[in-house]
Amino acid sequence: MQNFKLVSQIRDTETIAVGRGIRELALLNRRYGKGNWRKLKGVAEVELDDGTIQTAEIHWYEAHGIGKRKMKIKFVFE
Repeated sequence: MQNFKLVSQIRDTETIAVGRGIRELALLNRRYGKGNWRKLKGVAEVELDDGTIQTAEIHWYEAHGIGKRKMKIKFVFE
């Protein structure tokens, strides 16, 4: 798993899946609590472990009252 820190706000946000369309829905409900879960993606500047700053596509899960969970880098732009 790659660790990173967000350096900018997430832009160009899109919803990928909602509710039962999310494969990990049971895990999210069990680990973080029941909620109206959505899987989202967006683009942001991130600082990687080695200190470099890159533009990357980020994927995460989000529910009202729970917040963003399980953020990961899906793609790094060159």
